Amino acid sequence: MWPVMGVAAQQRLRPDEDVAGENTGSVGADIRALRKNRSLTLTELADRLGRSVGFISQIERGISEPSINDLRNIAEVFDVPLSFLFGENRSDPAEAKYIVRASGRRHLGNAEGGLVEQLLSPDLSGSFEIVRSEFAPNSSLKKPTQRNTEEAGYIVSGTLDLEIDGRWHALEAGDSFRFAGEPYRWRNQSNQPAIVIWVIAPPTY
Repeated sequence: MWPVMGVAAQQRLRPDEDVAGENTGSVGADIRALRKNRSLTLTELADRLGRSVGFISQIERGISEPSINDLRNIAEVFDVPLSFLFGENRSDPAEAKYIVRASGRRHLGNAEGGLVEQLLSPDLSGSFEIVRSEFAPNSSLKKPTQRNTEEAGYIVSGTLDLEIDGRWHALEAGDSFRFAGEPYRWRNQSNQPAIVIWVIAPPTY
C-alpha cells in the first residue's frame, strides 16, 4: 500500500510526471493505462475532468477513490462504458495480478452494437490485452475502423467475415488472423453467435 502523499510531496510531483505504482488489477491502474494509450498527459486529463493533477495521480496509484461522477466523466473521456470502470477483477487479491476467474471477467461493449466482450487479461497495464468477443447473429460493424494497434484472433466457434484493408475474409472455427493498423470491419451473417479470442497490442479499452 502506498503512503498518502502530503502537500509537500504533491508539490514535488511534476505536473506531467508518471509515477508507476504497484496498483495493478485496480481501476486506478486501468485509468492510467487508458490515459497513456490515448497519449494524454496527467495535465490534459485533469483539465478535461476539471480536477487537479495531484488528484488524478493519486487515483491512478490507488491512493484516492474517484466518485461515481468522476468515473462517469472518465468513462466519457475515454469512450468506454461506465460499467467497465466499476468492474474490477474480482479474483482473490493474492492472484488478481495474474489470474482472471470466469466469474470475475469484466464486460466490455454492449449487445446493442452486436458485440459483447469480456476482458480476459487481469488489467490494462500490460503491453497487450486479451478479449473474448461474442458477435451476435446477423450483426455487423457498418463502417471500417482503424487504430494504431497490432491485432490477432482465433475463431473458437461460429463463423465471422472480417474485412482487412478492403478485402473480405470468411473465417470459420479454428481459423486465425493478424493485422497491424489496417482499417477493418466485421460481420456475422449466420444465425449463430461467433466466439473469438482477440489479442490487441497495446490495449485499447
